[in-house]
Parts: sequence; structure tokens; C-alpha cells
Amino acid sequence: MELIDGNKIAATIVAELKEEIAALTVRKPCIALIRVGEDPASVSYVKKKEKTAADIGVTSRILLPPITITQGELFALIDGLNADPAVDGILVQSPLPKHIDEVAVFRRVAPEKDVDGFNTINLGKVAQEDDTGFVACTPAGIMELLARSGVDLKGRHVVVLGRSLIVGKPVALLALQKKAGANATVSICHSATANLPELTRQADVLIAAIGRAEFVTADMVKPGAVVIDVGINRVPDATKKTGYRLTGDVHFPSVAPQCSHITPVPGGVGPMTVAMLMKNTLKAYRLGGGR
Repeated sequence: MELIDGNKIAATIVAELKEEIAALTVRKPCIALIRVGEDPASVSYVKKKEKTAADIGVTSRILLPPITITQGELFALIDGLNADPAVDGILVQSPLPKHIDEVAVFRRVAPEKDVDGFNTINLGKVAQEDDTGFVACTPAGIMELLARSGVDLKGRHVVVLGRSLIVGKPVALLALQKKAGANATVSICHSATANLPELTRQADVLIAAIGRAEFVTADMVKPGAVVIDVGINRVPDATKKTGYRLTGDVHFPSVAPQCSHITPVPGGVGPMTVAMLMKNTLKAYRLGGGR
């Protein structure tokens, strides 16, 4: 069994980006990060993105509107960033307050600045295999993990557990593409799938993004499979100072021994998301005419 070290691979990508950005001769790329309210997880995620941006030479603008902001006011804020030529990428941190339509907000971000890859146009470009679009960061990170771990999907059966627009659907589209590292046969499973273990046992590569702690057990995995665990769940644990431990959607102790490759949680897919966000920001800068 080979453990896929997301921290190590992400660090390699960040180092590559840092070198590319250091060679830029005009201004540096700029990303605007919008966080609404004080959700602890969102605060942590935005700080991580801001730190990584600073480490590689990307300028970040942090915008912190109050949780009482209206949808119209948030649209106006995004519109201003869309029109600002000094801003290359825009990310609106989710979750947003319940009174705001999250999908409508993602659509409001200009496609050419949508470095999170959630705008309808960018999702369509993934389906059309149009490389001028932006791929959502977690699915892009999964594909990068597989490629850099020597896992070629060509001709293999990929089973995706989960059908979200953030992970499940885009990663299925990426695995299907007629490109090096892809060309897989793909099945998507979800909460209404019948005989789920029967399907997951057929997977050469199983991508678990269902949002249920330790849902995937050893009896659901074919020996020798590659398992990518996208989930990150907080499970109560009195032995921890925080009162909880982090775990994925896969029961790691029972599943890991029978895999050829597996990602841990934490330290697997998670670090890749921020690295791919920075990669998208540099891409937006270059597509916008930056050198």
C-alpha cells in the first residue's frame, strides 16, 4: 500500500508556482478573497489561502463583509471586483448565510476571474474539454494527485461516491476526458443508488466524496484499488483537546491495508485545493494578458 502524500505534492506545486511568479516582469497576480461572517472553518480556510498566496508572491485582497450583507450588496461587491483590471481571480468562501443564494453568487463572478471554477460557463467548459476554463480546485487537485502518483486512469473503472457540483460531477467529467491521465470509464453513485457496495467493489479507482464519516468500509473496496478520500468530517473524541478528531469518508484502518494507493485525512486531498487555487490564479493572470 502506498500512501499518497497530499502535503508533499501540494508543496511541490507551490514551489513550482513560486518560481514561475518570481520570473514575472510586470505586476504580480492578484486574488480577491471574500468571506462573509465569522464561521470558524471559513476563517481558517481564508487565512490558509492568504498565507499560501503571500508565500508564492500572489497579492491577496481580503474582503470581510458582515453576515447581514444582502445578496444585492454582495453582488455589487463582486461586480466591482469583476470590473477591476488589477484583480485576476475572485473567490467567495462558502458557506454563505442562508439568506443568500450561493449558486447565484458563484454565477455572478466573471467566468474569466472564477478561479474557484463554479461559474456555469466554467463547468460547461469542463464538459466540453475547453482548457480556457477553470476547473474547480478539489477535482483538479484529485487529478493532479493521481497523475503525480503514477496512477493512469486510461481504461480503468472510476467510481465516484457523490454528485455535488463542487466535487462529484466535475471530477467524473475530468476522468472521462480524452486526455492523458484520463480516458476512464466512470460510474457516479449517490444516496439513491441501489446495491452500492456491489458497485464500489467494481472500482479500480474509488473517489469518496459523500460527506459521511468513515462510510466506506473494507467490504466495499476491491483489493488493489486506488482510494481517494475527499471527505473531511469532525467526529467527537474526548481524548483530543479540540473535543473532536478529523476523519474522511473512508474507514482508513480497515480499507488502507487492501489498497494499492490511498489518501489520508487530513493530509491528502485537502492541501491540494489551495495549491490548485493558486495555479488557477496564475492561469487567470496569464489569460488576462499578464506576463
